[in-house]
Amino acid sequence: MFGYLTADRGKLTPEEDAHYHAAYCGLCRSLRERYGLLAGFTVNFDMCFLVLLLQSLYESSEEQGSSVCPAHPIREQSWWKCKFTDYAADMNLLLSVNKLRDDWNDDGNPAALAAASAFSHAYRSAAEHYPRQAAAIENSMSSLRMLEEKRCEDPDATAETFAQMMAEAFVYQDDRWADTLRRFGAALGRFLYLLDACMDLDQDTLRNRFNPFRRYYGLPDNEQRFRDILTMQLGECLFYFDRLPLVLDAPVLKNILCCGLWTAFDNKFGMNRDGDNGIESV
Repeated sequence: MFGYLTADRGKLTPEEDAHYHAAYCGLCRSLRERYGLLAGFTVNFDMCFLVLLLQSLYESSEEQGSSVCPAHPIREQSWWKCKFTDYAADMNLLLSVNKLRDDWNDDGNPAALAAASAFSHAYRSAAEHYPRQAAAIENSMSSLRMLEEKRCEDPDATAETFAQMMAEAFVYQDDRWADTLRRFGAALGRFLYLLDACMDLDQDTLRNRFNPFRRYYGLPDNEQRFRDILTMQLGECLFYFDRLPLVLDAPVLKNILCCGLWTAFDNKFGMNRDGDNGIESV
């Protein structure tokens, strides 16, 4: 369910692209500093999006630098981080470990179980720092697992469980922006869950795994059906996004939501007749 919140980097300016990549490197660096070398391998662009969003909203001080790392041992990479980078690193760790646990429960993947166990101490530390978010993630994953075991065919019900944990992860603090961030995170969570279900439909059906869209498998008009579902959900997400006074990285964030989010879908199903996704830039 993770990894879709990426930018269409070909549509970014060189300066925007460099800043975006440096934010990702900063997140990876924060994970390694807080939880060890292996934690850096859990880094994903979804939480890089969270860094950009919160930093653009609150504009905290930044630390910048360049260095080599395990992923780039020869050439130094520029990075920047702020207090929201550390927050996103904790959310990254909490979400990643729960995803590993889910992989173990779904497929009996021993590598997933071993990785989740390796991060048990780090997970407890992050959960102690952010009990509200940790509880929301654990409760949502538990509810989702129960719905999947019941073979629930209501995609809205399953998507809502994922929405609730994303809603809490996007709320850094209880302030004037908390409600809008929570609603934005929830709408984005629904979109991501439904997108993931679209992307995995063929594989899930062939392996007899749960997917809320199983009844649509093999139908000829799935591309438009799924595009309409996703467009409607993303419209709600953009509504709340547009209510946030974002300036600093607004072009990159808009790129991710209006272009990058559709990359995997378009690669699988192809572009629509007009060559766009039916989403106007906010």
